[in-house]
Amino acid sequence: MLHPRSVSHDVVVVGAGMVAHRFIESLLSRAGEDWRVTLIGEEGRHPYDRVALTSVFGDATPEGLALDRSVIDDDPRVRFLPDATVTRVDRAGRRVITADGAALGYDRLVLATGSYAARLAVEGFGLEGCFVYRTLEDLERLRAFVVRRSAELGRPLNGMVIGGGLLGLEAAGALQGLGVDSTVVQSSDRLMSAQLDQPAGAALRRLIESRGIGVRTDSVTTRLDADRSGQVAGLEFRDSSYVAVDVVVFTVGVRPRDELARDAGMTVHPRGGIVIDDGCRSSDPHILAIGEVANFEGQCVGLVAPGYAMAEVAATRLLGGAASFPGYDLSAKLKLSGVDVASFGDAFATTPGALDVVYSDPVAGVYKKLVLSDDARTLLGGILVGDASAYGSLRPLVGSALGADPAAYLMPADGVAPPTGDLPDDALVCSCNSVTAGAIRHAVTDDGCHDVAAVKACTKAGAACGSCVMMVKKIVGGELAKSGATLSTALCEHFDLSRRQLFDAVRVAGLTTFSAVIERFGRGRGCDICKPALASILSTLVGKHVLDGENAALQDTNDHVMANLQKDGSYSVVPRIPGGEITPAGLLVIGQVAQDFGLYTKITGGQRIDMFGARLEQLPDIWQRLVEAGFESGHAYGKSLRTVKSCVGSTWCRYGVQDSVGMAVQLELRYRGLRSPHKIKLGVSGCARECAEARGKDVGVIATEAGWNMYVGGNGGFTPRHAVLFAEGLDDAALLQAIDRFLMYYIRTADRLQRTAPWFQDMDGGIDALRSVILEDSLGICVDLDADMAAHVETYEDEWKATLQDPEKLRRFASFVNAPTTPDPSLAYTAERGQARPATAQEREDSRVLIAGSILEVRR
Repeated sequence: MLHPRSVSHDVVVVGAGMVAHRFIESLLSRAGEDWRVTLIGEEGRHPYDRVALTSVFGDATPEGLALDRSVIDDDPRVRFLPDATVTRVDRAGRRVITADGAALGYDRLVLATGSYAARLAVEGFGLEGCFVYRTLEDLERLRAFVVRRSAELGRPLNGMVIGGGLLGLEAAGALQGLGVDSTVVQSSDRLMSAQLDQPAGAALRRLIESRGIGVRTDSVTTRLDADRSGQVAGLEFRDSSYVAVDVVVFTVGVRPRDELARDAGMTVHPRGGIVIDDGCRSSDPHILAIGEVANFEGQCVGLVAPGYAMAEVAATRLLGGAASFPGYDLSAKLKLSGVDVASFGDAFATTPGALDVVYSDPVAGVYKKLVLSDDARTLLGGILVGDASAYGSLRPLVGSALGADPAAYLMPADGVAPPTGDLPDDALVCSCNSVTAGAIRHAVTDDGCHDVAAVKACTKAGAACGSCVMMVKKIVGGELAKSGATLSTALCEHFDLSRRQLFDAVRVAGLTTFSAVIERFGRGRGCDICKPALASILSTLVGKHVLDGENAALQDTNDHVMANLQKDGSYSVVPRIPGGEITPAGLLVIGQVAQDFGLYTKITGGQRIDMFGARLEQLPDIWQRLVEAGFESGHAYGKSLRTVKSCVGSTWCRYGVQDSVGMAVQLELRYRGLRSPHKIKLGVSGCARECAEARGKDVGVIATEAGWNMYVGGNGGFTPRHAVLFAEGLDDAALLQAIDRFLMYYIRTADRLQRTAPWFQDMDGGIDALRSVILEDSLGICVDLDADMAAHVETYEDEWKATLQDPEKLRRFASFVNAPTTPDPSLAYTAERGQARPATAQEREDSRVLIAGSILEVRR
């Protein structure tokens, strides 16, 4: 512990961002009562998490991004001046002057003014519809413009993001989430050129384009055009090409806000930034600079991790310590949903004699590279595109021996076994907060931290971007295991109970709402971990519509609208087709709905017909047509039963020995709408030739002459696994009973987002223990499991139909208040792989006459 001197100290901090917040927290956690800190911020709000800025376009709120306010609000040593601007630093008088004329004296001044979004020197930059992507206010203005302009034009907007770095890709994803057709424009030859080499850039481009986001490289913007109302209407590039556009976001980098230092005569680097030494001291011994405004060894870096490291160094130096800033860790991980990208260490192999080990799978969109020392032992850096799951294990090892065959880190998860060795104590686990593996172990063994939340509070590991949390959890679990203790299974920081314990607690207590559950068993307001988990639990136990009452707010985007959000902002509609069996009349209905609404159709591997491209306000009309024809929701959007795939079985196939279609239909109608920790898929094959691929499903059923063989635990995804044999020679009743109990036991006891394969593999005794519970009733709970499933079957209702009958629920299905209810007649439709344009009114009427009165006949 460092002890402050016995005299009073007044510290003024200019800039109220993440780095300033960290500095104050670090300083005052060790300083005495005679220290005083004045924090001055231009934005009229408390410091907030700028790393998670894009999340405000999802479920996050500006208030939810706020950093720990108690650091500022609850400490009498801190005075916070929001919405205030410092205009001058009086070095001789040791005071800062604010825009309203106030003079604030200091013993030490800390400049944490950060940076501002760079502007392109192009004609038309200030037109309405041009934005930067830097603050909450920037994003709020952007969202308001998109909503207003979309309503004015009656169509989705065309958007351009100028700059293809980390922030540019996040901005493009945010625009797409707002329903804007987005394109990223990059002046260099590849996206994220500061972090990725050529092959990695090419792989990333394919991934981004597969999400429906356009990419233009080697393109330099030279001019922006306006329409008659003064709003941006087009972009011209250096090659004279021209693109029409409705909204433009500039993410072309940042520039340090060093004007205060420059005007005060302090040393500023020619390329910008307040020059500092390794103690974060500027050319004035009474002034320190930290974060993006600080220039160390000729560099200013716009990442939070080095800013936090500077904050710790500055606080330690003020308290008389001798900490030194070690230099910049430029590791980066892309935070764009569905796209995994990471770069760390010497990613470009600039170290003399460095070796590259590369794994590339263009079909899967995966590129991985490790950079090793010339003896192939020491990890120097790497690039991960398409699968960055190894990032948390690899980045802490930079500069250390890799300790395993590089292929173990690069090959797919079902290829080579991953390394299991412990990280050395000096390995940096959390680069954002400079926390080593040794510090985490010390928190567990010496500070009594017995779960990840406690370690996070103690060390700050995982408290910023969160990419290291899984590694933190692994280290904590390993240390607890060595001492004979076990890692906490708490669902999240708001519930000390695991999902399994919470399920039982809610069931026994008879609670029906999230607010009642968190009041009884938790604390706080919940998060994006516990809310969906409780939504699933309550759906199972209460059985009400997912949009009923306060529990509607727990659902994710897809469950909110009972359709799947697609990468272009539209939705897909998937009616249930039990067992893949459908009448010609039913096919005509689906085809006509797709024709009328201009939907792209695809027959899936799960024997469904997906219809893509529906707008939010079109969903009820589409459902109405489908429900009237006898269809219901296929629940393709939920963590629930997705599909029961089948072959034609003995009905048609000369090899079939059982009616696989009939069994598949029976299973699907029995388990439809069954909410679970993760999605569930079933398959039924009519013979051992396995045409339904049942052994790749959570529950697979294969017909034999002796009856049904039941397999469990087959999963696809990143770690595909074949199902294992569970029981043989079952008749229909025994098969249904075994599946009932298996699914209900899984729903009761699995962890959140845990598939069936890892669920029973983690179980003590594995598959044998599971058999004893389900087939032998070793726990004495089978009567309860049977009753739970019977209650589900009895109370099932179609969510689409129930929504159509409830005007209050229908109010949710509007893009915005004055959204157009009919398509713009001037819109031109482009055929998708030869699929037809939307039908004309006369064609729709002719077709309705043809299929009038047809009802889908479901085989039962």
